[in-house]
Amino acid sequence: MKLTKRLLPLVLIIVAFYSCKNNTSSSGAAAGKSDTAKTDGHPSWIMQGNIYEVNIRQYTPEGTFKAFEPNLQRLKDMGVQTLWFMPINPISKVDRKGELGSYYAVSNYTAINPEYGNIEDWKALVKKCHDLGFKVIIDWVPNHTGGDHYWLEQHPDFYIRDSVTGKAVAQYDWTDTRKLNYKNPALQDSMINSMKFWINESDIDGFRCDVAGEVPDDFWKKCIGELKSMKNIFMLAEGNKASLQEDGFDATYTWDEFAMMKLIAKGERPAFALDSVLNRVDSTFPETRLLMYFTSNHDENSWNKADYGTMPGESHAPFAVLTQTIGKSIPLIYSGQEEPYLDSISFFYKDTISFNKYGRADFYKRLLTLRKDNAALAANATFKKLKTSNDAAIYAYTRERVGRKIMVLLNLTNKLQSFTVEGLDTTQMTENIFLGKQEKLTNHAELPAWGYLVYSY
Repeated sequence: MKLTKRLLPLVLIIVAFYSCKNNTSSSGAAAGKSDTAKTDGHPSWIMQGNIYEVNIRQYTPEGTFKAFEPNLQRLKDMGVQTLWFMPINPISKVDRKGELGSYYAVSNYTAINPEYGNIEDWKALVKKCHDLGFKVIIDWVPNHTGGDHYWLEQHPDFYIRDSVTGKAVAQYDWTDTRKLNYKNPALQDSMINSMKFWINESDIDGFRCDVAGEVPDDFWKKCIGELKSMKNIFMLAEGNKASLQEDGFDATYTWDEFAMMKLIAKGERPAFALDSVLNRVDSTFPETRLLMYFTSNHDENSWNKADYGTMPGESHAPFAVLTQTIGKSIPLIYSGQEEPYLDSISFFYKDTISFNKYGRADFYKRLLTLRKDNAALAANATFKKLKTSNDAAIYAYTRERVGRKIMVLLNLTNKLQSFTVEGLDTTQMTENIFLGKQEKLTNHAELPAWGYLVYSY
């Protein structure tokens, strides 16, 4: 049964831009020397980009590619750059869960789910996306197939099999799937060729790879090398292992960071607890890493109520600001977050998202536009944590690149907080572009519960 929903209260937003000549480098990012600073092999377009996850099944009553198309201009106007489409492949019927099955139980890697349309509909959608300036990545499920994928009959050696029964095995409680055997070179080649198919056929710009950490590193090194020789695509791994970035993935998930944000939102950990997670990533991940930050995604929404349950009401806003402005970040917005849609979206059944008011659309537009226009928020801009008189409640930092600088102050508690920020030049004037006026920088600030400030000076 659905929970009764109510709209989130609006949160006071005060955001501004600034530029600064002095640069202090710290952990979290590599400083750019100029506007043409290297991107360490990552596609240049993702460095100040963002990702919006599209759940085609649930996005419209029809649940088709064609029905989704009218939303493109709205998303463009909101500042969305990269569209991640959840799996577009047909879903297996053997051991299917629920009425419609899991998007991630694929029955054919080179076919389109007929519920969404056909290959021509998909190509037309990708072309329209490209014409509007979007990048397109698709969800890929390399760890397992559904229970009636044709490989089970034609290539039984592509699967890991039970030593007693000889049957292809499922992993975890994913009983609607069958685990693939990456010790088989022919399986590896077939998987890579299937991925190449979508680049060749529809000119997509990358892949989000499901449970990528369960697939051997050696495969990814081979696969990503071949795919990027075709086109400098963006590769996103669902996983938070450092080795995935060493394998060639452009970005990985921030599961640990998100888990800590949830604890802070509950009041169970202080704001500075984020530092331990960031420091661990600094010490174990490559310097060239990119990290996808989020307050929700399809898994968190369906199973854990994010973000309306884990960061409810006004508490959502400062964490959303953090995902958009923290060092090395590529921020994610999930289908319906701009509404906000305050319910879980079913995994196995039709459960259409209601779009009526777009209550957060302007909030996200401001953040996405700021990120696009200000080099200080590029993924390779420097990050520096600031010390305040109240670090248990306030999380403060700067970002800087090529003469542009951003300062972010976040109140990660449900109480009004007063504090000072150490080392600020209080002679500086700041421009608050949202209020349209100049403000003199001060080292003392007061933030309401879940409040935030983003300054440019």
